[in-house]
Amino acid sequence: MTKKILVAMSGGVDSSAAAVLLLDEGFDISGGTMRLCGLSDGTEKAAQAAEKLSIHHHIFDFRSEFSRLVQEDFVDTYISGATPNPCVVCNERVKFGLFLDKALELGFDAVATGHYVKTEESGSRVILKKADYLPKDQSYFLYGLTQHQLRHSLFPLGGYSKEQVRALAESRGFVSAKSKESQDICFIPDGDYARFIEESRGGSFPKGDFVDVNGRVVGRHKGLIRYTIGQRRGLGVAMGEPVYVKSKNIAENTVTLARDEELYSKELTAGRLNLIAADKMERPIRLKARIRYRHTEQWATVEQTGESTAKVVFDQPQRAISPGQSVVFYDGDVVFGGGVIL
Repeated sequence: MTKKILVAMSGGVDSSAAAVLLLDEGFDISGGTMRLCGLSDGTEKAAQAAEKLSIHHHIFDFRSEFSRLVQEDFVDTYISGATPNPCVVCNERVKFGLFLDKALELGFDAVATGHYVKTEESGSRVILKKADYLPKDQSYFLYGLTQHQLRHSLFPLGGYSKEQVRALAESRGFVSAKSKESQDICFIPDGDYARFIEESRGGSFPKGDFVDVNGRVVGRHKGLIRYTIGQRRGLGVAMGEPVYVKSKNIAENTVTLARDEELYSKELTAGRLNLIAADKMERPIRLKARIRYRHTEQWATVEQTGESTAKVVFDQPQRAISPGQSVVFYDGDVVFGGGVIL
């Protein structure tokens, strides 16, 4: 029996190409678009793409759920002093949570997306792997998926480069083939996180002191939510040398500034641990770890310290390890798992 697949279609080039590839392989596909924000959500473009492919198109209004599961988490994390990663949360809870649940409820066998990753079966497990085209690899954002989610997901673009995907879309007449990619968080397209947080909470956040590593006051900050670990620009402090945000103290409403060499550390603790390649770590394992999306993987020893926690010790100190961001573990091109930096 031909598998029925619900393709997550945003109206962009990647999801359109994913739909084309699955059609060419003979799958019975339909398109599905999630309404997540009150902004332009691509619904019309997705519907046009589905019409061009002569497939049925579903629209799911997840705006209230997205606000509760993703946007509120983003705001809460920022207010707590950490740096959130909303794309990771959205993938776990919405794209492969609500969307997959809805697909299975409607009788589909699996969902498909335009993510650049690969999966394969290994014994009783489904393994998540990097895309062949590493400049677009998005495995970092999907480390939190469960075996259930991976078993019901397809990623047609895992073996393609971005150029090949654009060429495929253009050959089928999709207007999205030459569209630019957005690097912004979808619900904050102007990049003004502080404004979004203040509007969400209905008020501003108090100014406070910049301090150096010895606790000496060196200036005034404009509110903790306006600063992230490792930040240099926009500090408005003259200390005779370049300085960066090293840490934030919520209780004292202070931001600690330090020289670049003082931002490095070798260890971190991770929570919300999710393992893909194994049920658990029986002993410390040598893996490569990435502490942010654009970070180059570094060798580390990873030890599971509890049901959902791990300790990571890098061979070499790493710059600006930021609570709230994700640390993802790799065994070659296999995503071993990951967690949220505590």
